[in-house]
Order: sequence, then structure tokens, then C-alpha cells
Amino acid sequence: MIKTAFFDTKSYDIPSFSQYSVQSGIEYKFLETKLTEDTAELARGCDAVCVFVNDTVNAAVIDKLYEYGVKIIALRCAGYNNVDIRRAYGKVHVVHVPAYSPYAVAEHTAALLLTSIRRIHKAYNRTRDFNFSLNGLTGFDLHGKTAGIIGTGKIGCIFMDICRGFGMNVIAYDLFPREGSGIEYVSLQELFERSDIISLHCPLTEETRHLINEQAIEKMKKGVVILNTSRGGLIDAEALLQGLRARKVGAACLDVYEEEADIFFEDRSGHILDDELLSRLISLPNVIVTSHQAFLTEEALQNIAETTVGNIRSFFDNDGICQNELCYHCGNIQECRKARKERCF
Repeated sequence: MIKTAFFDTKSYDIPSFSQYSVQSGIEYKFLETKLTEDTAELARGCDAVCVFVNDTVNAAVIDKLYEYGVKIIALRCAGYNNVDIRRAYGKVHVVHVPAYSPYAVAEHTAALLLTSIRRIHKAYNRTRDFNFSLNGLTGFDLHGKTAGIIGTGKIGCIFMDICRGFGMNVIAYDLFPREGSGIEYVSLQELFERSDIISLHCPLTEETRHLINEQAIEKMKKGVVILNTSRGGLIDAEALLQGLRARKVGAACLDVYEEEADIFFEDRSGHILDDELLSRLISLPNVIVTSHQAFLTEEALQNIAETTVGNIRSFFDNDGICQNELCYHCGNIQECRKARKERCF
């Protein structure tokens, strides 16, 4: 059996992963705690660890896992900005789930947009108190508006199709445009200037951190709606707050937040929230925050479990080779062994 320490376990994780336990030969040690330097000890004696978006997989944690004999870190998500890929090279292999359900995230983005501009959340709260007034519920048509999509991977492209279905004009920005796609690519500045709605669907890197900042917001249309179901660090939250208070940003819909690690996925309803910035954002009537739930559909959970289990089994069955491995050499054909069908190290 492949012993696997499963960190940051939620109730919805256990059924989807447990069904593969016997047939896959993987024995899970489900842990509610997040992976940190202090909790890495819990992985001692395990062959693998399975982590999520808010687990800490920095250099110190990687060194400890390597010392404890862990051979592979299996991310049950697509993003890996919380992992020190360079430090892991030569010590612990890292794999991820590149695509689990792009429809889930794209559809949640659309749900946030519609909820915001048609004031559905406000109407829901009113009618529960038998208040059927329409005052303050006026929205606007999506038809004819311009949607600016930043990042044209699978999720971004599916959200584009949804926007087109509403009769919207779609423009996009991506460092690596899809050739022959028919997508109208523009510069980032032009996207800011032309878009009525801006939706973020790109990874968080050093280049994209705080992509939406004070200078970017200044270039946007007055009343722009900003959507983020990707990574919180793409937006400078302080700049966003100021843009909202200045009435430059008309609305913001956020499924992610830069400092969410110790807040999201937990019930904080009985506590005073220490994060003043998040408290101020949530208090605004034109801000909707969901708790990193865009991925959370039955189909996505099934795909995440199936791919993660497949990644772990592939690694141990194929002499350390897995097509979903993350390696900082990847992309450099001279250095990337995976491109040559070899193990990364």
C-alpha cells in the first residue's frame, strides 16, 4: 500500500477519495490540519502527501518531507503558487490536476456576474422578510456589453462561450495567445479601457501578481465589474477597495482572496474577523465574496480524485514518471527530461 498523508481534509474530500482506496492500493491518512512547517511531522513514514491550495509547501516544508522519506507531493488542484517548485527539484516530485472541471469554475463566474448585476442576492434577502419592493434592484443587460477575459486557458475559453451566449462582445489578453482560435486578442491596456466586465482566468506568478492594481483600475471604464475566480493575489485588494469607494469600480465578485489561507474553508461565523480589509470589502453592497467554491461540483470532485489517484499510481508504477508532474525545467526542451519521456530527476 502507498501510504499517503492527506492534509487539509474536508468532509467532501473523503467520499470521493475513499472509493479509490482499495482498488488503487493507496492508504490515506486523512488530516484536518493544513500542511505547515509544524505539521509536516505528520507525514513521517508516508510515501506521499496530498495537499490543497492553502497548504504551505515552501522550502522548509519540502526539506522536512524529503527527510521523512516522502517521494511525491500530489496537489489536488491545478494551481501551484503555494509550492516551491525549484526547491522540490531533486528531492520530492510534485504533481497536480491540470484540469478537473473547467465548466464548474466558468459557470460559477457567470453565476457571480448575474447575481451581482441583477441584484439577486439582495432580492433573496428581501423576499425572505416579505419585502417585495423593487427599489434599488435595477440592473443592466449583458447583451451588447464588452467582456475582457484575462487568460485564455480552458476556463477562460468556456467563460468566453458563456459571454457570447448572452450576446456580449469578447476581447482577451494572454501572454500566449491561441493561434487560429478566432479570439480577438488586445493589449492589457486596451482590455482595461474597453471592457465593461473584466474576468480573471490566469495563473498567479510573479508577473501576474497584483495585475489589477491602482494603475490598472485608473485605466478602466467607470462602473466596470471585476470578476476573480482564479487566485486572490491577482488583485491588489487595497486598490480594489479604493476603486470601489471612489465609484470607479461598479462591482466586484470574488471567489478568492489574497490572504484567504487562514480564513476560507472554515466557519468563522462565531468570531470577529481579524482581516479588516476583507471585512470592509464584504460590507460593501456591490461586492460578492464566495469562499473559493467555484470548483465545488460533484463532477469536479470526482475528476480531482480520479486524476490525483492516477498521478500517484503513475509515479509509483512507472519508475517516477507522471505526465502531470510540475518541474521548473519544464518548457526548456534542453533541460526538460519529461519532454523526452524520462523522469524529471
